[in-house]
Amino acid sequence: MIAFVSGPVAALAPTTAVIEVGGIGMAVQCTPNTLSGLRVGQEAKLATSLVVREDSLTLYGFADDDERQVFELLQTASGVGPRLAQAMLAVHTPDALRLAVASGDEKALMAVPGIGKKGAQKLLLELKDRLGDPMTAAPAARATGAASWRDQLHAALIGLGYATREADEAVAAVAPQAEAAGGEPQIGQLLKAALQSLNRTR
Repeated sequence: MIAFVSGPVAALAPTTAVIEVGGIGMAVQCTPNTLSGLRVGQEAKLATSLVVREDSLTLYGFADDDERQVFELLQTASGVGPRLAQAMLAVHTPDALRLAVASGDEKALMAVPGIGKKGAQKLLLELKDRLGDPMTAAPAARATGAASWRDQLHAALIGLGYATREADEAVAAVAPQAEAAGGEPQIGQLLKAALQSLNRTR
C-alpha cells in the first residue's frame, strides 16, 4: 500500500492534485478542503489510500492520517465506496462524523450528497462501533454557514493559481447559486461553477 506521497505540487484541478514523486507525477483524488491547502510549486505531503479495481488504480489523498483512517473505515459499511466516503469527508471533518454516528444524527449524514434518510439510518447502525469516540465535543462540519463556503472556495481558487481579484469575482459570481441551494452549499459544485465563470471571462 502507498501510505503517503511527498513532493512538490505539479498541478491542481477541482478534484485532483498531481504530486511529483521521484520524477513521476502521482494523480491524487482529494476533497476541496485538502486541495485548498495546496499550492503549485510548494512541497506537500498527503496521507494516501490506494483503491484497486479490476479496471483502475485510484489514489485518494488526505490532509492527515486520521482522515485517511476514517475514509477506510467508512468503506467497511455496506454500500459505501470510495467516492461516497470522500464525499462524506468533503462535508464533515473526521471528528464531526464520529460525533454524528455516536449521537445518531441522521441529518448530519443526510447533508452528504447521495445519502437519504434510509441510507443515513443504515450507516448509523453499521458504523456505530467502528469510527470510535469523537475527540471533541463540538461538531465541525466543513460546509456550514455563508462565510465558510466563501472562504473555502476562495482558498481553493487561490490554490489553483488564480489571482486574488479573479477569486473574488468568481466567488461573487456563484454566490446566487450557493444562496439558492440553501442549507449547506456543496463546495465541489460551486468550484466547478466558479471555474466555468472564470473561463468565460478570460
